[in-house]
Amino acid sequence: MRTEEELGGVSLLGNTATRYPSDYAPQVLETFVNKHPENEYLVTFNCPEFTSLCPKTGQPDFARIIISYIPRERMVESKSLKLYLFSFRNHGDFHEDCVNIIMKDLVALMDPKYIEVYGVFTPRGGIAIHPFANYADADHQQLLATRMEAAMNRALENA
Repeated sequence: MRTEEELGGVSLLGNTATRYPSDYAPQVLETFVNKHPENEYLVTFNCPEFTSLCPKTGQPDFARIIISYIPRERMVESKSLKLYLFSFRNHGDFHEDCVNIIMKDLVALMDPKYIEVYGVFTPRGGIAIHPFANYADADHQQLLATRMEAAMNRALENA
């Protein structure tokens, strides 16, 4: 069981008065201590109801966002991640920008060993866009290259 001290940075989980942000809000992201930093393990979030707005037309865009990371000392708390992703609902940015912003915000928040963010956006105008972004520390550069190659191969197979 986690102690109150370990849960000190977690304020949204269990809070029944949840307020949903109306615009991009990286400040809602919260972390907790990784109790197993000596282990190499993967954490994956599958967010099937991501929405944002086209920056030019204001039309809604829908996507499934998949976030996978190898934690170091801090881990992202899932309710805060949900609220953060919800904050894109009224945010106008291109698909590629959203995926890169999410990745960079999570890198700044957690300093993970490795992270990747994959967006599977619903086709609009007959075109589907699937941006992929990843980051790795010095010890995980081979993983970064391997995963990028896999993403490129997946894109070519689906073309």
